[in-house]
This record gives sequence, structure tokens and C-alpha cells, in this order.
Amino acid sequence: MRKIVNPDASTWAELAKRPVKDLEELESGIKQTFKLVQELGDEALLQLAQKYDGVRPAQLLVSEEELAAAADLIDTELKEAILQAYNNIRLFHAKQAENMQPVETMPGVLCWRKSVAIQKVGLYIPGGTAPLFSTLLMLGVPAKLAGCEDIILCTPPAKDGSIHPALLYTANLLGINRIVKAGGAQAVAAMAFGTESVPAVSKIFGPGNQYVTVAKQMVSRAGVAIDMPAGPSEVLVMADETANPAFVAADLLSQAEHGADSQVVLLTTSEPLLDAVTEEVEKQLAELPREMFASKALENSMAIVLPDAAQMLSFSNLYAPEHLILAVKDYESIAEGVENAGSVFLGNFTPESAGDYASGTNHTLPTNGYARAYSGVSLDSFVKKITFQHITPAGLQNLGKTVEVMAAAEGLQAHKNAVSIRLKEINNV
Repeated sequence: MRKIVNPDASTWAELAKRPVKDLEELESGIKQTFKLVQELGDEALLQLAQKYDGVRPAQLLVSEEELAAAADLIDTELKEAILQAYNNIRLFHAKQAENMQPVETMPGVLCWRKSVAIQKVGLYIPGGTAPLFSTLLMLGVPAKLAGCEDIILCTPPAKDGSIHPALLYTANLLGINRIVKAGGAQAVAAMAFGTESVPAVSKIFGPGNQYVTVAKQMVSRAGVAIDMPAGPSEVLVMADETANPAFVAADLLSQAEHGADSQVVLLTTSEPLLDAVTEEVEKQLAELPREMFASKALENSMAIVLPDAAQMLSFSNLYAPEHLILAVKDYESIAEGVENAGSVFLGNFTPESAGDYASGTNHTLPTNGYARAYSGVSLDSFVKKITFQHITPAGLQNLGKTVEVMAAAEGLQAHKNAVSIRLKEINNV
């Protein structure tokens, strides 16, 4: 990790930039993938699986037999853990359901709003270096709670053409049975445009690498909704002298091990703590099975010493991290000042990995600074809010003059007439 001591505020914006690849180069390659999927459909997905995943699956969709066999391929302890996480996530998201009561804005004028599920949604679950069955819980639980009718799951196959049994077990638990062995930009294209086996969806969810993120942004320009630009994982840890160096190092590495394009940031008011964390990172890193990925991510990461908590908070709000850990003495008061973050973890005993798996909050969160304007996935992400209104004759008599005056002032005579003709009918009765 790069060490930076008391950087001038004028340099913060540059420091807060994420490492990215050339967008033109990314988009050019993704356009070719889109064209291939639109022209060849399923065959394109099979060809691209061979190219990028090293295998051409015998069949594109997971079979009922594969789905049923998954439960016997994972141990009881993992099944129990998945079930506990499922229950916690379900409880937290179920409480987000909106039950808005009708509002009478004027006598006889009634307005209300209703949540209606998006009928067809696509879930993208990264595979490759780690089977993220936890992400399937984070997306599948609210999709099911919302009442989405068609849920399509895309995830890349392993070298033998299989899907990790923990992913299949989780899908079965959720009642999701259309599972496509496809990853990357080609999976996004399949869900956006449709193929013989993959129906086109209205909204695509799920995190991924820069190719997946850019592909999602590109299909959003073509009229397919997306959850958010959720790219490579990131964490910012704010720590003072009360923080435990081993805890902080573990939190940094838990994000760094996601992949080489992840980024971790440490902000601290204490140079001795920074040195202790650096030592712990080196020690813990050497013991990680995914040391290679974490090491690459650390090359894109930084540790910054700042004079006080107020400046740490200011930098954090500028950076707008996906995950924010407040390993500081006054975490409650500092939390009040958080303006930009995907999800916040308070105190020394709230590891970010708890939110990643099982505390109940959602881990599909905005990255790359998008937390300045986007929220993480929630039950609301899977519904549309439709407004309704009903006006009685007496209500139109109360409201009509207001509408007539406003419509006339805007020069929209037909708008005015739509009210006037009704008022005439009411007054002639």
C-alpha cells in the first residue's frame, strides 16, 4: 500500500480516483460481444464460455438433476450457515415493504402509491475466482419478496462446465431454477437482448469486474434498467489510536482478496497505527490462499495519515466508499456526518464481512464513487412505484379552478378543456 502523510486538500480529488482501464477500449470489445450474442444467441454464449472460461458447456442451462444433486455436494455446516444468512437477510428486507395509505390532498381528491414488482429480472453472479453464493442471497431474497415473476440467473461455469454446488443449493433454496452457464459481458447481453434459452429481462442486477460494469452501463443506454454501476469491490477504513491493527489489516485484506482490481484505503490519525497495520497486513497476507489477488489489489491501494477525525470524514465523503468501517473511538458521532457511503460498519467488532454474508443488510452496493448518488440494492430495487388518484365530482369542483388557471398560463388549452368540460357537466346536473 502507498503511504501518504498529511496530503494537501487540493490533492484529495486525485487521490480519490479509482484505477480504471481505458473506457474506449473496454466499450469496443463489449460492442463486439453484444453483436455476437445478438446474431448467434445461445451459440455465442457457448463460444464465449470456451474462450473466456475454458470450457464449452454440454448444455447452457443448469439441469434439474444438477440442481437437485447440489445439496449432497456441500456439508451440513455450510447449509446451516446459508439458511441462517437467508433468514437474516429476509427479515431485514421484509421490513422495507412500503404500505402507503391514501392521502386526501383536498376534499374529494385522493392520491396514493403502490409498489408493483418488476416482472422479469436478471441476476448476475460473479464466478471465476470465487463462487459468490452470498451475492445470490442478496439479490434473490429481495427479488422473491418483491414478487418478481421471472428471475434469470447467469453465472460463469467452472473449467469442467459445472456451477459451484453452493450456488445451486442457494438457488434451489430461493426457488430460482433458470440458471444460465454464462458470465461476463456476454451474460449481460443475453439478459438484455435475449437468446433462445435466455429471455430478455427488464432490469439487470449484480456486481462484476469492469467489463461487466461497463456492459451494464451500455445496456442501460439501450433501455434496459440496471441496479447501479457495481464494479470491483472496495473498502475505506477510518481508524484512530483505539483501533486494533490486526482487525484493521484483516478488514483491508478481506476486500483486497476479491480480485486484483479491488481497492482498499486506510485513513488514520496515527502513524504508529499505520505502521502496525502494515506489519499485520504483511503477516496475514502471507497466509492467504488468495495472496496473489490481494497483493495485486494492494498495489492499487493507499494508507493516508490525516491530522484529525474531521479531515478523515471529509476525505471519506469525497471518496464515497462502497464499504466504510469506522474503527474509531467516537464512531457514533462520526457516523452522523457520513454523507456518501454504500454501507457503514460501526466500531471495532463490526467486520465488513458480516455485512457481506449474514448480518442482514445487502452487500450489492455502489462502487467507484457512485455512492454519492446511488443506494445499495434493497426491496425497492425490485419494484416500481405507481401512483394512483381518484377525484370525485366535488373534488374536481375544489381542484378544477387551480388546474384551469395553471394550464392557461402555460398555454396548454386542451389541458384546461379536459377540466372545464367536466366542470360544465357537473354544474349542469
